Amino acid sequence: SVSRTSPNLTFVPACLPPDPVEVEELQHFVSNSKRLFVMTGAGISTESGIPDYRSEGIGLYARTDRRPIQHAEFVRSASARQRYWARNFVGWPQFSSHQPNKAHLVLSDWEKLGKLHWLVTQNVDALHTKAGSQRMTELHGCMHRVFCLACGDQILRSELQEHFEALNPTWKAEAFGVAPDGDVFLTDEQVCNFQVPACSKCGGILKPDVTFFGDTVSQEKVRFVHQCLAESDSMLVVGSSMQV
Repeated sequence: SVSRTSPNLTFVPACLPPDPVEVEELQHFVSNSKRLFVMTGAGISTESGIPDYRSEGIGLYARTDRRPIQHAEFVRSASARQRYWARNFVGWPQFSSHQPNKAHLVLSDWEKLGKLHWLVTQNVDALHTKAGSQRMTELHGCMHRVFCLACGDQILRSELQEHFEALNPTWKAEAFGVAPDGDVFLTDEQVCNFQVPACSKCGGILKPDVTFFGDTVSQEKVRFVHQCLAESDSMLVVGSSMQV
């Protein structure tokens, strides 16, 4: 499989060249797998230009003291939501433009060949979807969808961007840095006048369809993933420290 874009190495940690013996072992492992279960994390998307959290020297935690927003803070604080959405509004054009790299495309090809039984990703960047994967569970949701906490109505994140632009026609801010979830770094002064729309159906709070830190993945989704794993004969972890 050939990547549609050249690798972006900005957020790829330093590493040794592939060991031919280890490559052969991986080929043997995949070849012998009939129902392969794959779990991917932020490391698979670094070559698409999206940083991960924990890579030494260049991960988000190594470069800054910033941490992702907590679920409880988002729900209880209007100012926290204003700050979150202002930063997300600025970061969305860049975040949504990222394209899958060779690793995403290979996994999609394995699915088409009947090799891959199920894919589970911790990522919220939609790059597996863009690559064509369908037998997939987005464990932590996807930034490309937004839903109302009150009535559950769901809209595309691109549609919400248009609402933001209509409410903030003269608001401008320059982003400094980008995070794995599309967040960027802005000052309190930059976000204080940013207007956040409510749900058009009921006036409720709009939230990205992702599991924020401090929240939990639904038991129904967890049970389904466990079922898919039980049906598989092998498991491959790609780009995850498995610390979460």
